[in-house]
Amino acid sequence: MANFRRFRPDDLNKLSKCNLDPLTETYELGFYLQYHAKWPALFQVAEDQHGNIIGYIMGKLESSPDVYQFSEHYLPWHAHITAVTVAPEARRLGIGKLLSEQLETAADANNAWFIDLFVRSTNHKAIAFYKSMGYSVYRVVKDYYGDHSSDPTQSSEDAYDMRKPLKRDVKKEHVRDDGEKHEVDPSDVW
Repeated sequence: MANFRRFRPDDLNKLSKCNLDPLTETYELGFYLQYHAKWPALFQVAEDQHGNIIGYIMGKLESSPDVYQFSEHYLPWHAHITAVTVAPEARRLGIGKLLSEQLETAADANNAWFIDLFVRSTNHKAIAFYKSMGYSVYRVVKDYYGDHSSDPTQSSEDAYDMRKPLKRDVKKEHVRDDGEKHEVDPSDVW
Protein backbone atom coordinates (compact mmCIF):
# COMPACT_ATOMS: atom_id res chain seq x y z
CA MET A 1 0.00 0.00 0.00
CA ALA A 2 1.39 3.39 -0.99
CA ASN A 3 0.71 6.82 0.43
CA PHE A 4 0.63 9.69 -2.09
CA ARG A 5 1.53 13.24 -1.11
CA ARG A 6 3.32 16.38 -2.24
CA PHE A 7 7.09 16.36 -2.38
CA ARG A 8 8.92 18.01 0.57
CA PRO A 9 12.54 19.22 0.49
CA ASP A 10 13.56 16.60 3.05
CA ASP A 11 12.54 13.94 0.49
CA LEU A 12 15.68 14.68 -1.53
CA ASN A 13 17.67 12.22 0.56
CA LYS A 14 15.10 9.49 -0.13
CA LEU A 15 14.97 9.49 -3.94
CA SER A 16 17.94 7.20 -4.60
CA LYS A 17 15.87 3.98 -4.72
CA CYS A 18 14.01 5.46 -7.67
CA ASN A 19 16.95 7.20 -9.32
CA LEU A 20 19.16 4.10 -9.55
CA ASP A 21 17.29 3.02 -12.68
CA PRO A 22 19.54 3.75 -15.72
CA LEU A 23 16.55 5.15 -17.64
CA THR A 24 15.69 7.66 -14.90
CA GLU A 25 17.22 11.09 -15.31
CA THR A 26 18.89 12.36 -12.16
CA TYR A 27 19.13 16.11 -11.66
CA GLU A 28 21.06 18.53 -9.46
CA LEU A 29 19.45 19.20 -6.09
CA GLY A 30 18.53 22.76 -7.05
CA PHE A 31 16.48 21.47 -9.99
CA TYR A 32 14.22 19.43 -7.68
CA LEU A 33 13.84 22.40 -5.35
CA GLN A 34 12.94 24.68 -8.26
CA TYR A 35 10.05 22.38 -9.18
CA HIS A 36 8.97 22.23 -5.55
CA ALA A 37 8.95 26.04 -5.35
CA LYS A 38 7.25 26.75 -8.71
CA TRP A 39 4.87 23.80 -9.19
CA PRO A 40 4.32 22.13 -5.79
CA ALA A 41 1.00 20.55 -6.82
CA LEU A 42 2.74 18.86 -9.77
CA PHE A 43 5.55 17.29 -7.74
CA GLN A 44 4.14 14.24 -5.99
CA VAL A 45 5.73 11.25 -4.27
CA ALA A 46 4.56 7.77 -3.33
CA GLU A 47 5.93 6.30 -0.14
CA ASP A 48 5.67 2.84 1.38
CA GLN A 49 4.49 2.02 4.89
CA HIS A 50 8.01 2.70 6.22
CA GLY A 51 8.24 6.19 4.71
CA ASN A 52 10.56 5.18 1.84
CA ILE A 53 9.98 7.02 -1.44
CA ILE A 54 9.04 4.36 -3.97
CA GLY A 55 7.93 6.66 -6.79
CA TYR A 56 7.62 10.27 -7.82
CA ILE A 57 6.46 12.54 -10.59
CA MET A 58 7.73 16.04 -11.41
CA GLY A 59 5.66 18.22 -13.68
CA LYS A 60 5.21 21.82 -14.69
CA LEU A 61 2.81 24.11 -16.54
CA GLU A 62 4.18 26.19 -19.39
CA SER A 63 3.79 27.53 -22.91
CA SER A 64 6.24 28.70 -25.53
CA PRO A 65 7.28 32.36 -25.39
CA ASP A 66 4.81 34.61 -27.25
CA VAL A 67 7.46 35.56 -29.79
CA TYR A 68 7.12 32.01 -31.22
CA GLN A 69 3.31 32.15 -31.41
CA PHE A 70 3.27 31.77 -35.20
CA SER A 71 5.98 29.11 -35.35
CA GLU A 72 5.01 25.56 -36.30
CA HIS A 73 6.72 24.48 -33.07
CA TYR A 74 4.74 26.81 -30.76
CA LEU A 75 3.34 25.08 -27.67
CA PRO A 76 0.20 26.51 -26.07
CA TRP A 77 -0.52 26.28 -22.33
CA HIS A 78 0.15 22.68 -21.34
CA ALA A 79 1.52 20.43 -18.63
CA HIS A 80 4.86 18.70 -19.02
CA ILE A 81 6.01 15.59 -17.18
CA THR A 82 9.70 16.15 -16.48
CA ALA A 83 10.21 12.88 -14.63
CA VAL A 84 8.17 9.94 -13.45
CA THR A 85 9.78 6.89 -11.92
CA VAL A 86 8.98 4.02 -9.63
CA ALA A 87 11.48 1.98 -7.61
CA PRO A 88 12.08 -1.50 -9.11
CA GLU A 89 10.47 -3.35 -6.18
CA ALA A 90 7.29 -1.26 -6.46
CA ARG A 91 6.71 -1.56 -10.21
CA ARG A 92 3.60 -3.14 -11.75
CA LEU A 93 1.49 -2.02 -8.78
CA GLY A 94 -0.16 0.94 -10.53
CA ILE A 95 1.92 3.61 -8.76
CA GLY A 96 3.16 5.25 -11.98
CA LYS A 97 -0.38 5.34 -13.33
CA LEU A 98 -1.76 6.91 -10.14
CA LEU A 99 1.00 9.54 -10.07
CA SER A 100 0.31 10.37 -13.73
CA GLU A 101 -3.44 10.60 -13.14
CA GLN A 102 -2.86 13.03 -10.25
CA LEU A 103 -0.82 15.26 -12.56
CA GLU A 104 -3.51 15.04 -15.26
CA THR A 105 -6.14 16.17 -12.74
CA ALA A 106 -4.00 19.16 -11.72
CA ALA A 107 -3.34 20.02 -15.38
CA ASP A 108 -7.07 19.91 -16.19
CA ALA A 109 -7.74 22.14 -13.18
CA ASN A 110 -5.27 24.64 -14.67
CA ASN A 111 -6.98 24.52 -18.09
CA ALA A 112 -4.04 22.96 -19.95
CA TRP A 113 -4.54 21.77 -23.53
CA PHE A 114 -2.48 18.61 -23.16
CA ILE A 115 0.26 16.85 -21.20
CA ASP A 116 3.52 16.04 -22.90
CA LEU A 117 6.68 14.18 -21.99
CA PHE A 118 9.88 12.97 -23.59
CA VAL A 119 10.91 9.33 -23.55
CA ARG A 120 13.87 7.55 -25.10
CA SER A 121 12.83 5.89 -28.34
CA THR A 122 14.40 2.63 -27.10
CA ASN A 123 12.46 2.59 -23.81
CA HIS A 124 9.77 0.25 -25.12
CA LYS A 125 8.26 -0.53 -21.70
CA ALA A 126 7.72 3.16 -20.93
CA ILE A 127 6.31 3.82 -24.40
CA ALA A 128 3.83 0.96 -24.00
CA PHE A 129 2.91 2.25 -20.51
CA TYR A 130 2.20 5.76 -21.82
CA LYS A 131 0.24 4.47 -24.81
CA SER A 132 -1.92 2.39 -22.45
CA MET A 133 -2.81 5.64 -20.66
CA GLY A 134 -3.85 7.47 -23.86
CA TYR A 135 -0.58 9.12 -24.91
CA SER A 136 0.57 9.07 -28.52
CA VAL A 137 3.79 10.06 -30.24
CA TYR A 138 3.51 13.64 -31.46
CA ARG A 139 7.00 13.93 -32.97
CA VAL A 140 10.49 12.47 -32.87
CA VAL A 141 13.20 14.74 -31.48
CA LYS A 142 16.39 13.63 -33.21
CA ASP A 143 19.47 13.18 -31.00
CA TYR A 144 17.67 14.65 -27.97
CA TYR A 145 19.59 12.63 -25.40
CA GLY A 146 23.36 13.20 -25.30
CA ASP A 147 24.00 9.56 -24.48
CA HIS A 148 22.56 6.24 -25.53
CA SER A 149 21.01 3.99 -22.89
CA SER A 150 21.69 0.64 -24.54
CA ASP A 151 24.40 1.10 -27.20
CA PRO A 152 27.73 2.54 -26.00
CA THR A 153 28.90 2.97 -29.60
CA GLN A 154 26.18 5.57 -30.17
CA SER A 155 26.73 9.14 -29.02
CA SER A 156 23.07 10.15 -28.81
CA GLU A 157 19.52 8.86 -28.80
CA ASP A 158 16.22 10.11 -30.20
CA ALA A 159 13.28 11.02 -27.99
CA TYR A 160 9.59 10.61 -28.59
CA ASP A 161 7.59 13.68 -27.65
CA MET A 162 4.41 12.00 -26.44
CA ARG A 163 1.15 13.80 -25.72
CA LYS A 164 -2.20 13.19 -24.16
CA PRO A 165 -5.06 15.60 -24.86
CA LEU A 166 -6.90 17.03 -21.87
CA LYS A 167 -10.50 18.20 -21.47
CA ARG A 168 -9.79 21.59 -23.04
CA ASP A 169 -8.65 19.99 -26.31
CA VAL A 170 -12.09 18.74 -27.32
CA LYS A 171 -11.18 18.64 -31.03
CA LYS A 172 -7.85 16.86 -30.39
CA GLU A 173 -5.94 19.67 -32.14
CA HIS A 174 -2.70 19.05 -30.25
CA VAL A 175 -2.18 15.35 -30.91
CA ARG A 176 -1.61 13.34 -34.08
CA ASP A 177 -1.74 9.70 -35.16
CA ASP A 178 1.42 9.67 -37.27
CA GLY A 179 3.89 11.32 -34.91
CA GLU A 180 6.72 8.90 -35.73
CA LYS A 181 6.83 10.50 -39.21
CA HIS A 182 7.39 14.02 -37.85
CA GLU A 183 11.05 14.63 -37.00
CA VAL A 184 12.45 17.79 -35.43
CA ASP A 185 15.79 18.93 -34.10
CA PRO A 186 16.36 19.59 -30.39
CA SER A 187 16.60 23.31 -31.21
CA ASP A 188 12.93 23.17 -32.29
CA VAL A 189 11.85 22.07 -28.81
CA TRP A 190 11.44 24.68 -26.07
